[in-house]
Amino acid sequence: MSYVNNIRMFVRVYELGSMSAAARDQRTSPAVASARIAELEKHLGVRLFARTTRSLQPTENGRIFLDGARKILDAIDDAEAAVMDVTQNPRGTIFVSAPLGVGRRLIAPVVPAFKDLYPQIDVRLRLSDRVIDVTAEGIDVAFHLGILDDSTLKIRLIADCPRLLCAAPAYIARRGMPGDGDALIADRHDCLNLRFPGAKEFQWTLQTPDGPLRYDIAGPFETDDGDVLTDWALDGRGIILKPLFEVAEHLREGRLVPVAVATPPLPTQLSALSQHRRLRDPKVRLFTDFMAAHIREAMRRATDPA
Repeated sequence: MSYVNNIRMFVRVYELGSMSAAARDQRTSPAVASARIAELEKHLGVRLFARTTRSLQPTENGRIFLDGARKILDAIDDAEAAVMDVTQNPRGTIFVSAPLGVGRRLIAPVVPAFKDLYPQIDVRLRLSDRVIDVTAEGIDVAFHLGILDDSTLKIRLIADCPRLLCAAPAYIARRGMPGDGDALIADRHDCLNLRFPGAKEFQWTLQTPDGPLRYDIAGPFETDDGDVLTDWALDGRGIILKPLFEVAEHLREGRLVPVAVATPPLPTQLSALSQHRRLRDPKVRLFTDFMAAHIREAMRRATDPA
């Protein structure tokens, strides 16, 4: 398998543009990654990357080799998947990504239960509220919270997610209760924003009698961690827009209260995204099916008024 491992390393170096990043992705050292690329170049008799002290760029031969290398890896993955289907003994590693709130509340708690059922499958879970490039980062299953109009990935809808605006009673006592989106703007309410590097200017789309309208909100704080926003809101610092399942417990216990209820946010969706070829892998199907069932049940419990 050494030649296959060399090809796999080449593809990850090409996709990530960095020897050290590819080494981390493949759970090895930069020295091993460099040695694998050198061994592959020696076998092929060509240079695949042009290296300097500051950059690493694919050569023309590297660009030509990429397509065939990916086809080789796809064929191997398909062959292994077929064998695992026959033996009913799924094994290997699954790379999973999810937004912070979804991952912490809905996925991470049941990963050990999945591992107990399938002890030969390892799970690598990456949590971030930033946008994930599923292909470039080698993700098998990416959980996504939001509406996807178009995608080259396979999209599996897991659940519809109602959302709401909410704030702490202390904030309402200090600033007043906004009845709708217009009041958010007119009274200059502190709206706490989820933003990350490269994000576009943030707006909240709310449902009004005239249809969905976008409101240019503003506030004193912003972060790329949705749970930090919730903590700030609990501290009385402003208003947040959240999926109901993330704040349901705070609402039941009175730590947060709904605001601007006349113009609620549009609901969103929780989906699982995969590259089409990855869905042929039994362990990916097993993991996605397992998580979909547990997520739906967890969301039902979280949003149950009782």
